[in-house]
Amino acid sequence: MNIEVTSVAKSPERLLDAPSAIQVITSDDILRSGASSIPEALRLADNLEVAQKTSHSWAISARGFNTDSANKLLVLMDGRSVYTPLFSGVFWDIQDYLLADIDRIEVNQRTSGTLWGANAVNGVINITTKNAKDTQGFMWRAAEDQLYRICRSSLRWHTRSQCLFSSVCQVLRSR
Repeated sequence: MNIEVTSVAKSPERLLDAPSAIQVITSDDILRSGASSIPEALRLADNLEVAQKTSHSWAISARGFNTDSANKLLVLMDGRSVYTPLFSGVFWDIQDYLLADIDRIEVNQRTSGTLWGANAVNGVINITTKNAKDTQGFMWRAAEDQLYRICRSSLRWHTRSQCLFSSVCQVLRSR
């Protein structure tokens, strides 16, 4: 496997050379799964506990103690933490990246507190997006969740020089 991971040692290395229990979810895996949000894509990782509490609230954790304010799992988007100090956790419902733009999701189960800080006690989730030159053009997707009666829509329009429009919308349908 020639997949490079960066969540183990903060520098790119091959997945086979990484000294850690790490799982990589590729963009093809996400596309084939039919996931319509990042938490749904994280259900593909065997070493995570992903629970949907309401139509927009998620509880994601590793190694037990799964609550919506699980603060011992570091989540990075392109190397930047999405940790919210307001309640010591991640607001999963406002992470509105287009799934078509995600290159890979690295789920590192190793205790990485010494390398990444206090939030990485139970591991690191590193979400890496594709290069801007790979996401040019027009893209529109729509999905519907029958259980929670939610319609999700994603729209992107990029040109070579700028991002003209990028949006993710979630609407609660009436019964």
